[in-house]
Amino acid sequence: MIKQSLLSSAIISALFSSYAIAGEIKGKVVDHNNQPVSGAKLHLHGKSQSISTDKNGLFSISVDTDSQLHISKNNYLDERIQISEDSGFVSVTLKPSAVESIVVFASALHKNNVEMAAPVSVLGGDELKNSAKPTLGETLKGLPGINASYFGPVASSPIIRGLDGPRVKVMQNGLDSSDASRVGPDHANSNDSLSAQQIEVLRGPATLLYGSGAIGGVVNVVDNRIPSDILESINGAAEYSHDSVSNTNTYAALLETGNNGFNFHFDGVSRKGGDYDTPNFTLPSDEHHEDESAEEHEEHAEIASKVDNTFIDSQQFNLGTSFVNEHLTVGLSYGRIDTDYGVPAHSHAHHEDEHDEHEEEAHDEHDEAHHEHADEGSVFARVKQDRWQALFNYALHNQWVESVSVRAGFTDYQHSEIEGDIVGTTFSNESKELRASLEHKLGQWHGIFGYHYSNSDYKAQGEEAFTPATKTTSHALYLLEERAFGDFTLELGARIEDYQLSSKVTEQAHHHGHDEDHAEDEHEQTESEIAYQLDMTNISASIGGVYQFTDGHNVALNVSRSERAPLTAELLSNGVHIATGTYELGLGYHFEDGEVHFEPNDIKQETATNIDLSLRRFIGDFGYTINVFYNDIENYYYQKNTGLMFSEAHGIEVSDHDHEGALPVFQFTSQDARLYGFELDAHYSINDKNRVKVFADTLTAELKNNAALPRIPSNKLGVKYEYSHNGFTSNFTVTRYNKQSDITSFETTTAGYTLVDASMQYDFTQSDIDFVAYLNLDNLTDELGFVHSSFIKEQAPLPGRNIKLGIRAYF
Repeated sequence: MIKQSLLSSAIISALFSSYAIAGEIKGKVVDHNNQPVSGAKLHLHGKSQSISTDKNGLFSISVDTDSQLHISKNNYLDERIQISEDSGFVSVTLKPSAVESIVVFASALHKNNVEMAAPVSVLGGDELKNSAKPTLGETLKGLPGINASYFGPVASSPIIRGLDGPRVKVMQNGLDSSDASRVGPDHANSNDSLSAQQIEVLRGPATLLYGSGAIGGVVNVVDNRIPSDILESINGAAEYSHDSVSNTNTYAALLETGNNGFNFHFDGVSRKGGDYDTPNFTLPSDEHHEDESAEEHEEHAEIASKVDNTFIDSQQFNLGTSFVNEHLTVGLSYGRIDTDYGVPAHSHAHHEDEHDEHEEEAHDEHDEAHHEHADEGSVFARVKQDRWQALFNYALHNQWVESVSVRAGFTDYQHSEIEGDIVGTTFSNESKELRASLEHKLGQWHGIFGYHYSNSDYKAQGEEAFTPATKTTSHALYLLEERAFGDFTLELGARIEDYQLSSKVTEQAHHHGHDEDHAEDEHEQTESEIAYQLDMTNISASIGGVYQFTDGHNVALNVSRSERAPLTAELLSNGVHIATGTYELGLGYHFEDGEVHFEPNDIKQETATNIDLSLRRFIGDFGYTINVFYNDIENYYYQKNTGLMFSEAHGIEVSDHDHEGALPVFQFTSQDARLYGFELDAHYSINDKNRVKVFADTLTAELKNNAALPRIPSNKLGVKYEYSHNGFTSNFTVTRYNKQSDITSFETTTAGYTLVDASMQYDFTQSDIDFVAYLNLDNLTDELGFVHSSFIKEQAPLPGRNIKLGIRAYF
């Protein structure tokens, strides 16, 4: 007992022996011209809260033990200095960065984007808010290596280096968004760019921290719904903007305040708009008679100048509160989303007798708004989400443990597809997630050890429920370590994840019998239910390094191996997917003798071996980031055209039968693939007022047999000119999207197009309120552009010329 007591006392003393008395350290942050830097962020490693320098660059921070002080400011190089309680007055000089330099929250180790071994882009500040679109895909698609799936402007998800959906994890403050955007391209992501402080894009596998769903990359939306700093006054913002191309009005508000360590946060966004205009284009038509010439067919083709059923009516808000003191941060937030949006190129095949089976009516305050925009028979989606998040961070700040952090989330998500007043299909997802981590120091090593739990209860009910109800649970342990060897920093990481998927699969058997009174066979169908469970262990590891070979220059290399198991849609799909106009079969099904059988006997993990090489210059007037990557993927899951057709009357059969309304059958299969390319982001400051930026990306994505993968984004090249003087900022951007002719047998070539955009911004102050007035001119030349990565590229081209006017106030 005495030994146990002594051991317990030793552990407690080691963990909590540091901070009975805290010293106050004062200092000043200046730039290379010895001018004060206001708004620089300072925080001690291990603590979640930070402070900011005042307008004179001065700061004061409490220090209770020897620590590393991290100083960061956008577009300056980070500084890290060792301080103690008796450091006295601290002077810090920040060097300007030739490229955007922003601390990346998703890095877990307080790094900025030019310090990381893996490539990262960050969009934030007024640039983010001025360019924010209703979806993440449209907001981010101008970044090198990033594109959009584009199922219309209100359902567009990000594509990272040709990978999207189940391979790209979209997060909010480090936790999964937990919506249904991975089920189909017509399902919008639940994150709104306008309420974000910054959006981070991690290219390449990020599975070590965020799980097997991040094998292609991560998009992390960072906001302040749980304040982690001590707020001592009332501050906030308000914004209004109008888009002419869709007659969309957007309102946004932010309010934060605090007292004695207790903080409060509110933000809200309301957006309402109609169908968007386009340059004239020809709507696709399936009706082409054999005796009709091409000229006659073109003469009868329908010309459109807008994309019908692309309206949006959205309201969302977030409430958060926290308590912050020298060592503790604890907080809770609640967010609500209510959104109606039109689904273009989408119609349900209702039968008259089926309406009686779906008596549920969608009566609430959104119906009136929907009927203003949607024609009778059009389909719209209704999204509702309730999201709770909790944060706990305790800064132990001793010689071994810097902090203990826990993030938890609960999300109740529902997506209903509605025609008229009839709910056709409802997708729901109730998810729980917990991430606990320990930031530590072991000799010269600095790292993080963590546990990650996630649970998802997904259901789909209705006509288009082509995936069964599924429960997915994962438990994971991860470790990330770094150590500096002079100018070289080594990074090591590993993760082991137990993945379990369980479902009840309905197998349909089709029987054909001959009726003597009729010429055709009778088609009968019976169903049986099979309990199914998939258990897999996913192991991921990485090694990387950053070498600063001279002042302001570094080279980074990162090698990773990541595994993931198939998601519900990839494994268990069996039904009509109206959004894509196909009948989908998952990996677990086999077609034999005219029957579909569920035989998931040989399901293999998808395994990606990725190599990233980055060269960066971030000092002086000229800066650049060049990324070269090669991704070798074993058992790559993708959809393949089987050559079969499906119809309600005849089921699945060979395609030489011509039945009206028949849909092609696509099945998920696995085959080895490779994706490789490069990305360029270069900046040149002509002088203090003028700056030029060049950005580009290329991508080759193919199977190992050299066959192209479907819907691979086009390569792009862009040039941006910026002018800034006395509060006035303007830019002019030209982006060329190349022709995409690397296609599969069921795709068509997509022509290239050039987008010309311009913007102007003026900052001014009135009655102690800071204002930002801005004007965006999108697609100035009214260019007709089709997105090759879109499932509905021919029905939904990009918007035409748009004028966006906005004003933002900070107080």
